[in-house]
Amino acid sequence: MNYCSHCGHSVSLRVPEGDHLARFICTACDLIHYENPKIIVGCVPDYDGHILLCRRAIEPRLGYWTIPAGFMENGETLAHGAARECLEEAGAAVKVGSLLAVVNVVHAHQVHVMFRAHLPEPHFAAGAESLEVKLVKPENIPWADMAFPSVEFALRRYLDDRAAEREGHHFADFDRSHWRDRTPT
Repeated sequence: MNYCSHCGHSVSLRVPEGDHLARFICTACDLIHYENPKIIVGCVPDYDGHILLCRRAIEPRLGYWTIPAGFMENGETLAHGAARECLEEAGAAVKVGSLLAVVNVVHAHQVHVMFRAHLPEPHFAAGAESLEVKLVKPENIPWADMAFPSVEFALRRYLDDRAAEREGHHFADFDRSHWRDRTPT
């Protein structure tokens, strides 16, 4: 960051009084510009035992498979964001259910929040960010072509929970150098 978004003057990187991390601070109006993690919301849409997957039409990971997910917008709840992303990316109106997984993606400054979702009707179509969308049986999930570790984590926990007839909450940390599942046992 070079300039203050409030007044347009230059900023300097320093630790504000009472803080412990360096922040960009405007040299004119003293506004502190905090940089916080972005929230990614998504869901695992299920229709009659099949999972709805999208093949990405955009970078990062163009051509790889994912569940419908994306950046949460201001003015929406986590669940509403997950439903909106499913509609935008897969043309599918889902009923968002319980919380499935929270994954801290430390190196990307993101928190991925995934839900279970029910697809009432098998109506879907590729949106602008998807090359294709399809319903997949669990045994046909293209694990080697998953776009992100957080998606693989959420899908595996979803299938484990479904097989055990439970709805657990699962937590993990990922930062390129290591992966740590923090799901309570």
